[in-house]
Amino acid sequence: MNRTEFDPYFLHQGEKGLHAYKAGMTLLTEELTALYKKIDRPFRGGTPADLCRQVEDILSFTQDGQAFKEVLSEIMGPVLQNSLHVSHERSMAHLHCPPLLQGIMAENIIAVLNQSMDSWDQSPSATYLEEGMVEWLKRLIGYPEGSDGVFTSGGTQSNYMGLLLARDSYCFKMWKHDVKKDGLPEGAHRLRILCSEDAHFTVKKSASQLGLGEKAVVTVPSDREQRMSMTDLQRILKELKGEGLLPFALVATCGTTDFGSIDALQASATIAKEHGLWLHVDAAFGGALLLSDRHRTKVDGLQYADSITIDFHKLWYQPISCGAFMVKARESFRFIAHHAAYLNPLEDEHEGIENLVNKSLQTTRRFDALKIYLSLKVIGLKRFGEMIDHTLELAAYTAELIRNMNEFELKTPHPEINTVVFRVRPLSLKEEELNGLNRLIQQQLFQEGGVIAKTSVKGETCLKLTLLNPRTSKDDIHRLLSDIEQKVRQFTNGGKTLV
Repeated sequence: MNRTEFDPYFLHQGEKGLHAYKAGMTLLTEELTALYKKIDRPFRGGTPADLCRQVEDILSFTQDGQAFKEVLSEIMGPVLQNSLHVSHERSMAHLHCPPLLQGIMAENIIAVLNQSMDSWDQSPSATYLEEGMVEWLKRLIGYPEGSDGVFTSGGTQSNYMGLLLARDSYCFKMWKHDVKKDGLPEGAHRLRILCSEDAHFTVKKSASQLGLGEKAVVTVPSDREQRMSMTDLQRILKELKGEGLLPFALVATCGTTDFGSIDALQASATIAKEHGLWLHVDAAFGGALLLSDRHRTKVDGLQYADSITIDFHKLWYQPISCGAFMVKARESFRFIAHHAAYLNPLEDEHEGIENLVNKSLQTTRRFDALKIYLSLKVIGLKRFGEMIDHTLELAAYTAELIRNMNEFELKTPHPEINTVVFRVRPLSLKEEELNGLNRLIQQQLFQEGGVIAKTSVKGETCLKLTLLNPRTSKDDIHRLLSDIEQKVRQFTNGGKTLV
């Protein structure tokens, strides 16, 4: 077989490859543009069984393949139309942001170049652009010289890295024990991590994966604003030490998933220093406030953290996935560094060659730094901050509306970022019927294109709005709340089963 027969399937310097790429991208752009012209809601509805069946119908392959246009037509309904369209202004459910066009364009560049960010000789210029973005982040945070960071897949990986470095740093400092070489020391069963009861589930998940077990995570009560109680934190630390246990890490949350609450970062830093704890701040959600003129002070104290999680695929409007892990002391990365002769030999370090795999849990890794770089360059810092501020103002406006609505109970009287949690509680229903009603409303709205979330607060099923989209307007909020009121009337008078 002549190798030129493969030319139309790759982007390369030859005419066939260039033509095929341009034709394919043009067709794809036309199809997606036509799709988005017709979208009038975030989700067009459909049961899980219906959607599963439609996808199963297209899961077949031929020996000779099909024309790209034919395949696009085939997946239009089952995949493209049946997807959740997070760019729609009425998509208000999760920390699932509308991606900026610049991030979408960058995704195409990333795919075309296909750089692997593990070694310099696989990503020559990309290595320096990622390092440059890490330097920019350090300055934005207020981190000192000697700090560092690396791009990650997101909060789960970054939180894991923070606790891994915290564990190994403590074991080395406490027992001169090298966990990387020798595994967990005998005293590891006494190690404890502290976080608020509203911290992300990945704190416990990380503890279990690090061999400490979920029992190693001690949760601290939250106050009325769902922030970690500093008084209870001090009390629990004293109790743990009195029991002969070894608290080694404190996780402060800068933007809880449900409430957007921000723990007292400066007080957390003071307590961590007093007790010799590694302070990790999960700012996957709230880290974007670094760009805000009006709300920047809410993240004061972030600069004192030993490590930080930041997600760009939340309030920085980047396509999934795109995150960063920052560490105050660059030398901490030694606890995860491994050397392979074919990839990142020690000789490279001696010659000043930067292989980013030395700082990452991943080997093959995408050039995701390009997305946030391109977005910031085109949009500018001022406009970026204005987009974020708009969503916070909309959340405050929404909370005030709900506060004054009959038969609605507001759970976030003063939204810290842009999530609003509330509950409908018609006077005609018994307490035990309310969970069923709130769940039913969320499910029905979803099927009709009103995409909001549900959550549980102290055993009560609640509704949640995550207002990430700067294009969402006050009119969209009024329409949604009106729809919810209509559902309440329908379900309380129409004989629906609520429990």
